[in-house]
Amino acid sequence: MTLDDWPLPEVFDFEGQQVRWGRIGEGDPLVLLHGTPFSSVVWRRIAPYLAAHRTVYYFDLLGYGRSEMRDGQDVSLGVQNRLFAALLDHWGLDRPDVVAHDFGGATALRTMLLNDRRYRTLTLVDPVAIGPSGSPFVQAALRHEQAYGELPGYIHEAAVRAYVQGAAHRPLAEDDLMLYVRPWLGEQGQAAFYRQIAQMSDRYTDEIEDRFGEVDCPVTVVWGEQDTWIPHQRGRTLADRIPNADFHLIPHARHLVQDDAPEAILASVLARL
Repeated sequence: MTLDDWPLPEVFDFEGQQVRWGRIGEGDPLVLLHGTPFSSVVWRRIAPYLAAHRTVYYFDLLGYGRSEMRDGQDVSLGVQNRLFAALLDHWGLDRPDVVAHDFGGATALRTMLLNDRRYRTLTLVDPVAIGPSGSPFVQAALRHEQAYGELPGYIHEAAVRAYVQGAAHRPLAEDDLMLYVRPWLGEQGQAAFYRQIAQMSDRYTDEIEDRFGEVDCPVTVVWGEQDTWIPHQRGRTLADRIPNADFHLIPHARHLVQDDAPEAILASVLARL
């Protein structure tokens, strides 16, 4: 598969910026949210199976994948929940099932708690939810955004490849790896990559951490046992703070459970549905 093979035919205008999205299947609505540094293509092995049970909506977050990237753009968690709330309104969805990974998990939680949107069920896959967050690579790039942004293209590509590969327990095939890496290449992509890192801040999760007890839908927290980006102990803490949440630890999986064990995500989501 190439990025062009992943269907994102629709365009939503969000505050003068283009957000690409797609929809497959029939039935009650289910929305997929990706994390960083990925895009909606991370759901390519999962969305087709869920589409047998639901109408599946997916999109590229602002500044990610095939959505618009531009200089000076706000792509922080502070804007992504407003985007998600606007998309839910655009789609006319009330209480959809939601499945969210990493940064998308924080976006889903912020949209519920700060924008007063409700879900039928919520499945969180290795979400960014409890600080502190950020791998050693992210922390270094946060301290030296300009220096990283000025790296020669071939060094930048090597760094992003290594970074993404480290999210998977099993080595990613070259074609799969490039699905995640390619949007961040070139002058525009490289600038966008370090822009989204520079705007990461624990203040966006600190803002909602004391409100997890307000989550009022069935929640499943799925976590890769070998996740080296966010340790699974943090997932257990999150599940303990959300009323009646289930916690599933997935063996032989790191942060990128969608590639390491897509069947585990499918089983968890279908059990909830």
